[in-house]
Amino acid sequence: MLTVYSLKSCDTCVKAFKWLNEKGVSYKKHDIRVDSLSREDAEYIVGTLGWQKALNRRSTTWRGLDDADKADIDNEKAVDLIVEYPTLLKRPVFVKGDSIVSGFDGHSQQAVEALL
Repeated sequence: MLTVYSLKSCDTCVKAFKWLNEKGVSYKKHDIRVDSLSREDAEYIVGTLGWQKALNRRSTTWRGLDDADKADIDNEKAVDLIVEYPTLLKRPVFVKGDSIVSGFDGHSQQAVEALL
C-alpha cells in the first residue's frame, strides 16, 4: 500500500492526489498536521532521503525559526525539527515498502510511477 505524507493545504499535494486518483492508484493519505508525524516516521524519511531532501527550507515555518535552529543541520537535528514542526517536511512524501520518493515534479513523478 502506498502511503502519502501530505498537507491538505499544500498545492503540490493536491496535484499529486489528483494525479494518483486519475491513475486509479490506491493509497493511504497521512496528513502530517492532522495525523501528526511520529519520530519513527520522521527518522525513516530523513534517514532514507537525507535531511537535504526531507527538510523544506523554503517554507514559512523555516523562515520563522531562530538562526540557532537553522544552524548545523544534520539528520538528527532535522528529525527533531520535523517532529516539532511537521510542516518542515518537504511534501508530498510517497512511501511503499522500502521505497520512498519526496516531492512531485517531473522527475519525482517518474519515480512515483516506478513505485506503483
